[in-house]
Amino acid sequence: MAGWGGFVEKAKPYVAMISLQFGYAGMNVLTKVSLNQGMSHYVLVVYRHAFATICIAPFALVLERKVRPKMTWSIFLQIFVLAMLGPVIDQNFYYAGLKFTGPTFACAMSNILPAMTFVMAVIFRMEKLDMRKVRCQAKVAGTAVTVAGAMLMTLYKGPLMELAWTRHASPAHGEAPAAAAAAISGRDWFLGSVFVIIATLAWAALFILQTHTIRQYSAHLSLTMLVCFVGTLQAIVVTFVMERRLSVWTIGFDMNLLAAAYAGIVTSSIAYYVQGLVIQKTGPVFASAFSPLMMIIVAVMGSFILSEKIYLGGVLGAVLIVAGLYSVLWGKHKETREKEADAKMALPMAASASSKQDGVGVGDDAEGDMGNGVMTSSSGVRGAPAAAGAGAV
Repeated sequence: MAGWGGFVEKAKPYVAMISLQFGYAGMNVLTKVSLNQGMSHYVLVVYRHAFATICIAPFALVLERKVRPKMTWSIFLQIFVLAMLGPVIDQNFYYAGLKFTGPTFACAMSNILPAMTFVMAVIFRMEKLDMRKVRCQAKVAGTAVTVAGAMLMTLYKGPLMELAWTRHASPAHGEAPAAAAAAISGRDWFLGSVFVIIATLAWAALFILQTHTIRQYSAHLSLTMLVCFVGTLQAIVVTFVMERRLSVWTIGFDMNLLAAAYAGIVTSSIAYYVQGLVIQKTGPVFASAFSPLMMIIVAVMGSFILSEKIYLGGVLGAVLIVAGLYSVLWGKHKETREKEADAKMALPMAASASSKQDGVGVGDDAEGDMGNGVMTSSSGVRGAPAAAGAGAV
């Protein structure tokens, strides 16, 4: 039983991340169906983050009521910018790109996120490059390959690919989506690609700013709730500017409501919580490594449900993006392992240094000098954290 329990415990992160990719894939397909039926992506962003706020708020208000930091103007400004980058810029441009291209293409293009985040981290000096080390070379090479794959997908559409599962897709499932896919022009394809790249760039910028904000406002659920709430208000303003017809706000018990509720509850609430648990246990490299799986799931679901067409340029670009993604993740993984090894080596050295200082203090006390009792006391305090840290490791 002990062995079975250990296997289940080790399998939990894998099951969680695979399930999460199915959740993200479902969001992409449902959103594409909703957009094809004429729903405004501006309104979809509003409803999505309204659902997310309502879903997260009870947990944030109850679980973090005692640990929530004090709100300051500086933190509020950062939350305002985070809401602008995520719910407003990222989601609106992503949905616009999704409408002009397709879920498989948009998912594949989104895999450039780690490379974009790495480049921005280098620009803002959050990452250090030492090109003499293989891990740094892998991250730079992976970034270049990822960008090349994104450019290939943007500039080259290529011939239609006849894949195994598309032969079994029923035309009755989506004649209108298939016709819409066939009607996509080269200009719309290029425009949609640019929109998805802008959305991914905004998402990478959000990661960079969030890294800084979370140090000052450590209540994760509350921060997510506030970003979603402020983002909802901003999205309402953007929608009133971009959509003059009040009829666009109409929503019933149909696919539009399902798409908004699913995206808000599953991919903006449950996914955040599950992904946070996995990252806390296994690290961000493990969690990021599953993102290409979503692209495969979406390709299969899109072919069956939407009769989506897949082109050679998209397949070749996706292969390059996945190869570059894993090169970046491998380099980051090596860097994390090196830091962990350095930290483990530093702990015994710190403990040894503290022990030597304690010994000097005791020797001084043996001489009967009462004033040196202060040194002994302070040495004991310095040694305590080192001992506690060694015990924790």
